[in-house]
Amino acid sequence: MTYTEIVNKYLDKDTIIEKNNNLILFHVATDSIIDTCLNLRDKHQLLLKAIKATDERAENGGYKIFYIFGIPGSEFFIVPYLLIRDANEFPSLAPFIYQASLYELEIKSFFGLTPVGHPQIRPFLVHNNWPADIYPLRKDFHFQKRPATAATPYEFQKVDGEGIYEIPVGPVHAGIIEPGHFRFSVAGEEIVSLEPKFGYTHKGSEKLFEELPFDDKIRLSERISGDTSFTHSLSYCQAVETLSNTIISSRAKYIRVIYSELERLANHFNDVGFIISDTGFSFGGNGPRLREKIMQLCELLTGSRFLRGVNTIGGITKDISKEMQTTLEYELQKMKKDFEEVIAVIEDSESVLNRLKGTGKIDKQIATDHGVVGIAARAVGLPRDARSEYPYAAYSEINMKIASQSTGDVHARFQVRISEIYSSIDIIFQALKKMPKGNILNKTAKKLEKNAYAIGITEGWRGDILYFVATDSKGEISRVGVRDASFLNWSAVPYAVVGNIVPDFPLINKSFNLSYSAFDR
Repeated sequence: MTYTEIVNKYLDKDTIIEKNNNLILFHVATDSIIDTCLNLRDKHQLLLKAIKATDERAENGGYKIFYIFGIPGSEFFIVPYLLIRDANEFPSLAPFIYQASLYELEIKSFFGLTPVGHPQIRPFLVHNNWPADIYPLRKDFHFQKRPATAATPYEFQKVDGEGIYEIPVGPVHAGIIEPGHFRFSVAGEEIVSLEPKFGYTHKGSEKLFEELPFDDKIRLSERISGDTSFTHSLSYCQAVETLSNTIISSRAKYIRVIYSELERLANHFNDVGFIISDTGFSFGGNGPRLREKIMQLCELLTGSRFLRGVNTIGGITKDISKEMQTTLEYELQKMKKDFEEVIAVIEDSESVLNRLKGTGKIDKQIATDHGVVGIAARAVGLPRDARSEYPYAAYSEINMKIASQSTGDVHARFQVRISEIYSSIDIIFQALKKMPKGNILNKTAKKLEKNAYAIGITEGWRGDILYFVATDSKGEISRVGVRDASFLNWSAVPYAVVGNIVPDFPLINKSFNLSYSAFDR
C-alpha cells in the first residue's frame, strides 16, 4: 500500500499527520489514546508491535510515548503518540490490550511515567537493589554514576488452596543457560500456576546505545541476544539506513537474506535436537551436530561463527564469491539429506511423539491476546512472519511458504521448526540463484536526519525483532528502543505449563526457547 492509500484507509480526514520516514505519526490527546488504539486494533485489525517512550524535555518540554502499529504488506507504521508535559502519568492501555502491560511497566521503571489504571504496577527489569525513584532512560540520568544501593521488595503472587505448595527454580540453573527465576505453584506434580521473574541479565543496553560512539552501536545490537546477532543488527541497520536515506544495493539485500536464513538454520537445528533430548532420547544430539556444520559454514563465509561484523550501515562487509556459492549449495544439500534421515528416526519413535503431543499447549486466543509472534504464533495458526508481513531486504523477491500448525503444543512448535528448516534451505537456494552482481556496500557518508524517527523490523528465528531509533537536533542518535520476540512470547509460557507436570517444564520451555538476555536488555 502507498502512503496515501494507508492514510485514506486507516485515519480520519481531520487527522494532522506528521510523516516521519516510515512512521505515519499523529499526536493524540491523553484522554483519546485508548480509543485511538482500540480503533486501530478492532476496526482495522492492526497489530500493536511495540510501545516506546522518549525523553524530549529539552526539545519539546516533555516525554513522548509512541504506540507502534504495523501495516501488513507495507513499509510504513501507524504511530499515534502522546506528549506528556505537565503530569508524569498516562492512561493504561493494558486493561484493553493485554500486551501493552509490559511496555507500560517498562516505561514506569525507566522513565518514571505512571500508567494510570494498570492492573499491577510493580518494578520491572531493574535489579532489586535499584532505587525506586531513579529512572535510567531519562536524559538527566548519568550513565557513569552509580546510584545508592536500595532494597526494593518483589512479592510473588500467592496461590491459595488445599495442598498447593511452591517450588522456586533459579535464577541459577543446571547447564549453561541464562538466569531467570520461575516460581511454580503446584498440586502434587501438576502445575497450577507459574510466575517468571526476569531482569537478572539486564545490562542497561538501551542507555548504552545513547552513550556509545556511532560505529560501536552496531556491535551492541549484535549482543542484545548473542544467538541472533545478525538479525538484531540488521533491524538496527535498517532503521538507521532509513534515517540517513541510504540506498542498499540489490546484491547486499540478497546476501542479507542468505545470512539471515543461515542464522535461522543454526538455531532451528539446535532446537530440534534439544527438544528431542529433553524427552530422554539421546538421538537429539544430532541437532547440535548439524548446528555446528552451519556455524562452520558461517565462519568460512564471514570469519564469524555468529555472523558478527557482517552488517553495517549501507550494506554488508562480507561478499559471497562464486566459489563460496558452490560450496554453500553443496553443503546445504548434504545437510538437507542428513536432516531428513534424522527426522525419519525421530518420527518413528512413538514414545518421543507421545511426549511432544498435547504437552505445553496454548490456544489461539491466548496467543492473540498476548501478541505472540514467530514460531509460537505460527504453531497456533497465526501466520505472523515479518518476512512476508513487512518485507525487507530481498524477501519480496523470494517465494516463501509460511509454516503453520494449529494445535499449539510442543509437537506443533517442533513441526514448525522442521518446516522452516526446509524453507530456509530453499530460500537460500533461491537467493543464490537470483542474486545479481554489484557492490555490497554504499560507502557514502551517512548523515542522519535531525529530530527524526525510524523503525527497523526483521524476522529473527524466534519471531520478529523491532528497533525504534530517534535522532536529536544535531542529527545524532538519541534513543534506541529494542523489542525482541522474547519480550512478547515469555508471557505465553505460564499458560502453556498450567495443567502439565513439573518434569515437563524443561521440554515446554525448550519448545519456546526464548532469550533471557533479549527480554532483559
